[in-house]
Amino acid sequence: MNRVTLLLLTALAPISWGTTYLVTTELLPAGHPLLAGLLRSLPAGLIALAIGRTLPFRDWWLKSLALGILNIGAFFPLLFLAAERLPGGVAAAVAGVQPLIILGMAALVLRDRIRPVTAAAAVVGAGGVALVVLGPAAELDTIGILSALGGVTATALGMILTKRWGRPSGVGPVAYAGWQLAAGGLFLLPLTLVFEGLPIALDAGAALGYIWLGSVGGLLAYTLWFSGIQRLPVIAPGLLALLSPVVATILGVVVAQETFSTAQSIGLALVLVALVGGQIAALARPERRTEPPNRSLVAAEQ
Repeated sequence: MNRVTLLLLTALAPISWGTTYLVTTELLPAGHPLLAGLLRSLPAGLIALAIGRTLPFRDWWLKSLALGILNIGAFFPLLFLAAERLPGGVAAAVAGVQPLIILGMAALVLRDRIRPVTAAAAVVGAGGVALVVLGPAAELDTIGILSALGGVTATALGMILTKRWGRPSGVGPVAYAGWQLAAGGLFLLPLTLVFEGLPIALDAGAALGYIWLGSVGGLLAYTLWFSGIQRLPVIAPGLLALLSPVVATILGVVVAQETFSTAQSIGLALVLVALVGGQIAALARPERRTEPPNRSLVAAEQ
């Protein structure tokens, strides 16, 4: 598979995540961000484990737990909490700074040199997202802002560690995604029962919302996402994350009949410029590959 095809498949993940804001506000019961994260991750993780039929081995138990907490267990509830407390797209605007966080972490952890073109693309993309999602009536909630910032920071570190550790040889992408989804879900299970409990009843709309987020936004999206992170320069999927708030805004226009202003049009154009320019610069770089563990060790531990 060439890099362009891989990039397009990876882009399907943030596109699907762009539906989270609409699904959360329109279908899910309010006040249950932990439950939303749990039902999005644990069932999908168990299904992926059944399909992949491979469990973690050796130090991958701890690695999977760390990645599951960062990418799933911490990110999901913070995302849903931010979506509940930040109307007007402020949560999406905060998410737009994630490529900048990834650039900084990649320089520190992966020793990647920050290139002017990709840095400029990250800045332009963040500005474009702000123009797309922020309006004059946007409400700033401190807890919501901190939740959104904490969520994107956690998943940015998860992306960096996913890139650094790679995927063990002989382990398929579905099984690998299942390790993290299940670990994140198991992390959320006791927290949900202790701090939230279960809602009295779920209507058909809530059930449909959870199924959508768990299947398309969970199992399918994370299988594609982790595959892309491991095989592309880390800033490439980092910039693709800009698609999520843009999709969320477009859905607001199409489904909720919101208006699309001139400033939003300019912002959308800036995001597209940042995406195209940043991807061209990222894909032009030779990719360093992390050597996976020896296959014989994998087989011996299973």
